Amino acid sequence: MTAIRLASPGPGQGFFLRARIRVPAGGGAHNEPMSSAYLWVKAFHIVFVASWFAGLFYLPRLFVNLAMVPADSHAERERLLLMARKLYRFSSLLMLPAVALGLWLWLGFGITGGWMHAKLALLGAVLGYLHVCRRLLRRFEALDNRRSHRWYRVFNEASVLLFAAIVVLVVVKPF
Repeated sequence: MTAIRLASPGPGQGFFLRARIRVPAGGGAHNEPMSSAYLWVKAFHIVFVASWFAGLFYLPRLFVNLAMVPADSHAERERLLLMARKLYRFSSLLMLPAVALGLWLWLGFGITGGWMHAKLALLGAVLGYLHVCRRLLRRFEALDNRRSHRWYRVFNEASVLLFAAIVVLVVVKPF
């Protein structure tokens, strides 16, 4: 006996998200081709977003360490700057497929809802946060840091709050 259920992601969402999933009596699920494509794109979007945010979580932590480096410790400062530069570049590269796959999900599969507008606004905030990180890195490179290590500790938490808000919007879809 085979049961057919409708995977319903919520009212007002795109046609491709309402994929039929056949559940054979043996328990295995066989997805239709469109739902399979959606799941692959979604999986890679999540992987790239998580990787991008890992960089955003750690980069301000390097800023904390840079702000604590004594003025006469040039080797330590240069090592931390090298790490920060490489992490910034790598995080920026991870951002590209994360955003591209997100656009594919949004436009290609017809995802709609108020939560999506809020998520896009938070994405704008994350891109702004990345831009601020770049500006702070440039200040460290120019020996023009004006912030304390405590300020960077607080700044570090902003990326966590943005990530948490985005995850809640995507999972709960409150509006």
